[in-house]
Parts: sequence; structure tokens; C-alpha cells
Amino acid sequence: MRSWRGEPATPPPGDPATMEEVRRAAAGSAPLPPGAHRHGDDVHLEAHAHPHAGLADDGRPVIGIVGAGAVGTALGVALDRAGWRVGAVASRDPERRARFRSLVPGSRAFSEAAAILDECHLAILAVPDDALAGVAARLRLYSGQAIIHTSGLHDADVLAPALAAGTSAGSFHPLVAFADLDRALAALPGATVAIEGDEALLDLLAEVATSLGATPVRLAPDSKAAYHAAAVLAAGGLTALLDVVAAVAAPTGLDEAGALAVYGPLAAQAVANARAMGTAPALTGPAVRGDVGTIEAHLAAVAGAGDEALDVYRALGRRQVTLAERRGLAPEAAARLRAAFTRSR
Repeated sequence: MRSWRGEPATPPPGDPATMEEVRRAAAGSAPLPPGAHRHGDDVHLEAHAHPHAGLADDGRPVIGIVGAGAVGTALGVALDRAGWRVGAVASRDPERRARFRSLVPGSRAFSEAAAILDECHLAILAVPDDALAGVAARLRLYSGQAIIHTSGLHDADVLAPALAAGTSAGSFHPLVAFADLDRALAALPGATVAIEGDEALLDLLAEVATSLGATPVRLAPDSKAAYHAAAVLAAGGLTALLDVVAAVAAPTGLDEAGALAVYGPLAAQAVANARAMGTAPALTGPAVRGDVGTIEAHLAAVAGAGDEALDVYRALGRRQVTLAERRGLAPEAAARLRAAFTRSR
């Protein structure tokens, strides 16, 4: 960790009028006078030496977060509540920085990612997948520091440009939908967190996950893309399916909220049954019975919701036939069902 110790500069004049003028200048882009300086969004008018960040009282590393969006903010709040010291956040959006600091008292805020490295031992990059490599390339860790990211797609290698001797890298991906802060915080306990990276860092990442009430899972090498695709199907895919459900149900007079109120509990029961029994035993409906006539009537009805909805119904229907075969559906019945699902519109 870099030390900031050095000779303090002469402070600016201390009369109230001058001090207020300096504060107004600091709010814009005007240069500060000698002795005045910024710590992130804070402006200090008095001169003082800067000791580097020390470990928290409990010996845990101090955490800095790059990205004050949904994931970064939720993790900052959750870590703070779990007793970790969150020393800094970086975001180019001043409103996000201000919100983060209001939710995580004591954290310093910076507009540039590299600035947090003087404030922390463990840097967390909570930025979009496509921005991750570019952010990592602008960072240079100090010996003893570690860096991780929250991407479900990339492994730790994407952070290699930020590494130096004596540093380590990993990834930490909570399987949580971060659409809403309060809901995400409520979902973290009991969630799964996928971790991978340098062996020396994995125990710490497991400790972080456990402290949030989550279960850490170590991923097999080169499996992140498959892991993330499955996660997107489980979350975004299910949400898209529910949107199709609402569209197909529209002729009944149900709006989206009504359709979700009617069919949401059924979907939740299906998930619970699959978890308890396995996917094939949990399957119900016409595919299990080999009921081609019902399927054909459904296809005609679903067509009214548009080609996308029909494509979804056909694709999922074919998969249901595969599950039904595992349940013992006769080959002849399975063939008739597949023919119905693949028949030209």
C-alpha cells in the first residue's frame, strides 16, 4: 500500500471569507490554492499528512469498490452491514457517488477508479462486463493488494493488466437479481456466490460470501461462460418467459399484473417441485400425457401473441417432450408431439 507521508504545504488563508471562496471554487473546476486538496468529493482546506490505509480493527482488509451502480451499491451496503470496512467508492456519476456515501457512512468517493487504490487493500470492480478490461488496464495494484470483479462471464485473467508483484486477482459473482436495492439485500442471505481466481485469495472470498449469509461455490476452470449462460436463463430467461405468459393470457382479459398474479404462484410451485423432485418428475401437462390435440389447440392460441411467443412455446414444448420421455412416454407418442411442435405454421 502506498504511503502518503510527506511535508504538508502551507494552508490557505484561514479567514471565513477566503475559506468560503475556496469552497465555492472547489465545487467547480477552479484550481485549489496551495495547501487545499481533495479526498474524493471532500475538500480539505487545511494541510495535513496522509497516512496510508491500515487494516480494519478486526484485521480484515479495507475494501474499495469501483462502480456505484446496482451491484456496487448493494455490495457496499451489504459488506458495511456485515462488518467490513468499505473505505472508498469510485464512480464518474456524482449522484451515484453521493448516494453510495449516504448508504455507506465513512466511505470516501472518487471520480477515477485508480484513486481507490490508496484507500483499500481489496478492490472490487463492479462494472459492466464490456467495461471490465478497460478499467483493469487503468489500474496498477501495490504489493499486498488484491483485486476482484463481480462479472459472471469473465474469469480472473481479465484483471491481469492491473497486477504487480505480490498482488492477486479473483472473481466474486453473487447469483442475485440486482434490479432493486432492498430486494437484492434481502436475497443475499441464502444466495450462491461463485468464486474463482488465485488460490491464495479464495479463502478470503469464501469468508466474504459467508459473512453476507451466502454460500460460496468454487467454479471449475474455464466454466464461466456456461455458468453465466445458465444464470441468465434462470433470471432473465424466466422473466422473459413470464412476459410471454402475460402476452398469451391477454385474450382472457388479464393485464400483466393480473396474469402474474394468476400464473406466478403456479410458476413458483413448478420451481419448488423441480428442486424437490428433479425436473422430469416435476413435469406436468399435455406433453406427459402425449396429448397432441391439446398441443395443437395451444399452438393456434399462442400464435395470436406473435411469432416470438410461438417460437418460445415450440422450443419449450420440444424440451418437455424430452423430459416426458425420461418419464416413460412411448416413442410413438413422443414422435407425434415433436411433429406438432415442428410443423410449419
